[in-house]
Amino acid sequence: MNKSKLICETPIYKVMLVRESSIPIVRNSIQSPEDAAKIVLDYLRGTDREHFVGIYLNASNVLITIHTVSIGILNSSLVHPREVFKMACIVNAAAIIVAHNHPSGNIEPSAEDLSITRQLVEAGKILGIPLHDHIIVTEENGYMSFAERNLI
Repeated sequence: MNKSKLICETPIYKVMLVRESSIPIVRNSIQSPEDAAKIVLDYLRGTDREHFVGIYLNASNVLITIHTVSIGILNSSLVHPREVFKMACIVNAAAIIVAHNHPSGNIEPSAEDLSITRQLVEAGKILGIPLHDHIIVTEENGYMSFAERNLI
């Protein structure tokens, strides 16, 4: 009996970063939660559902990119640390800030907001990409910073 070697094809992938678009910003160095909130409010203006975004920073806290991690429904969005940190790894971010909007106008964090923030802090520690802040924005009531409230 002749035993032939089974040859399998192994896929080879290439990861590429492709610019979708750009937005004008007044200041690309983020020095405060207010700086980040302004960028997120401009980015999400007019949205009617929750959007969870990552703001990816270099070592000098200069904005590398902003990326929509997930789009949810009126009052929630599904977020997983893997999706948040995937872009951070691709763009070689030194740190991240996450943010999401509350279309309802309620600025207070939900239990889910607190839970995902804890998960992101822990994931950031493991990966060496710290989470500087989690910001909730509303068009009516401004923003709320987890860092300013000592929730991070």
